[in-house]
Amino acid sequence: MGQAHSLRRPPRPPCRRTFKGPAHYRDVILNERRLPHLYAIGQPLFITFRLHGSLPANRAFPSADLTSGEALVAMDRLLDQARSGPTFLRRPDIAQLVLNSIHYGAGIGHYQLHAFVIMSNHVHLLLTPHINVSKLLCSLKTATARRANLLLARTGQRFWQEESYDHLVRNGDEFRRIKRYIESNPVNACLVASPEEYTWSSAGRPEMPPQAESLPHVISPPR
Repeated sequence: MGQAHSLRRPPRPPCRRTFKGPAHYRDVILNERRLPHLYAIGQPLFITFRLHGSLPANRAFPSADLTSGEALVAMDRLLDQARSGPTFLRRPDIAQLVLNSIHYGAGIGHYQLHAFVIMSNHVHLLLTPHINVSKLLCSLKTATARRANLLLARTGQRFWQEESYDHLVRNGDEFRRIKRYIESNPVNACLVASPEEYTWSSAGRPEMPPQAESLPHVISPPR
């Protein structure tokens, strides 16, 4: 599952299916374009999307034997080390409009936001969707692409890569591990010494307290 593996496959016609998952997942949605994307309304989701053309088309990618998580880490490393391709999100005005749109989506009830980071060429989100994920991503990416292209004087050009990576979060330990991964991305990319030093992340923000305990599927760690 995910954007990384989609680099290895030809496009597929989109389709949408709904099926009953485990009781605590409610209704699970399976969206298929190039690869399946599994999510559930009310269940935390890890999402990554990147700028169009941020990975070279001819760049060799690790083996397809990797798990989706390992593939994401490999893709993330390529994005962090990229020496070519667009890095529009490095501009403070572009990063700010993306941040504003992320908070706007949470404010109008599309999702509960748990963690985020805006890197130079990609974005990580940890959220709990309250509406169809394809709809909320389309809204977020369309609005930010239009406004960013206006600032960049490149109206009409593709801004985001169409496909995104997503991973359904299955338990509290995984939730906390993914949150740490997201907020540590700038440290791992050697941009800052600690997560709290990075401006475009949820780390250290008073309005972004730890939220795992409020989620129905998460068991709080022992005290």
